[in-house]
Amino acid sequence: MKKGKLYLIPAPLGEYSPHVMPEKNLEILRELNQFIVEELRSARRFLKKAGVIRDLNDEMFLIFNEHNQENDLSLFLQPALQGIDIGLLSEAGIPCVADPGNLIVELAHQSGIRVVPLVGPSSIFLALMASGFNGQHFIFYGYLPVDRGPRISKIRELEKAAREKDQTQIFIETPYRNLQLFQTIVETCKEETRLCIAADLTLENEWIKSQTIREWKKRQPEINKHPAIFLLYHE
Repeated sequence: MKKGKLYLIPAPLGEYSPHVMPEKNLEILRELNQFIVEELRSARRFLKKAGVIRDLNDEMFLIFNEHNQENDLSLFLQPALQGIDIGLLSEAGIPCVADPGNLIVELAHQSGIRVVPLVGPSSIFLALMASGFNGQHFIFYGYLPVDRGPRISKIRELEKAAREKDQTQIFIETPYRNLQLFQTIVETCKEETRLCIAADLTLENEWIKSQTIREWKKRQPEINKHPAIFLLYHE
C-alpha cells in the first residue's frame, strides 16, 4: 500500500491574515482529513478561517503536546501508514522550529513516510531578516532563565558570544515578562552592544527596532504582553 504524506503546515503568528498563507497551503488544507495539532479549539478556528468548510469532527484530530509526548508516537502516524495524508499543524509559525512535532517528523522518516514542509511565517527568521544583524551566523536559544541571577549570567554569555563569534543571538520571552527581560538586558549589556526587538510580526501593529543599548536606555519600548523576539549582536 502506498503511504500517505506528512505535511508540515505553518499557522499565522496572530489573528489569521490571508497574505501570510500561500494559496498552495490553503489548497492542501482543504483536501486533508487528518491533522496532528497541539490544541483542538485553536486548530478548528484556524482551519475555518482558512476556508475549510466541511464538518471538523473530533476524529479528524490527534492531539500532540507536552502532556503526551511520552506516548507511543507511532499511533500518530497510523493514518499515513494506511495511505492517508496527514497535516502537522503549528499553533503559530512553522512546525518543529521553537514548536513541538520534531519527534513525529523523525519517526515519519524512520517509517518511510514522505515529509513535506510548507512555506509560512517564522517569527525567528522574520526578526533576523529585519534586524540588520549577521544572518550568516546566528543561534536561537528559546527562553532565558527566569531567575535574575542565572538570567544575567546567560545574557552576559550571549553578549560575549555575539562579540567573539560575530554571531547573532536570538531568544524569546513570555509576553508578560518582556519588559522585565528588557530591563535586565539594558542593565547588563555594554552600551555599544546592539539589540533588536521585533514585536507583533505580520500583524497590523508590527513593530521592529534595532539600536545600541545606549540608545535603548533613552526610552522603554511598549512591548508588555506583546509577542516579541529579542536579538543581540556586537560587531
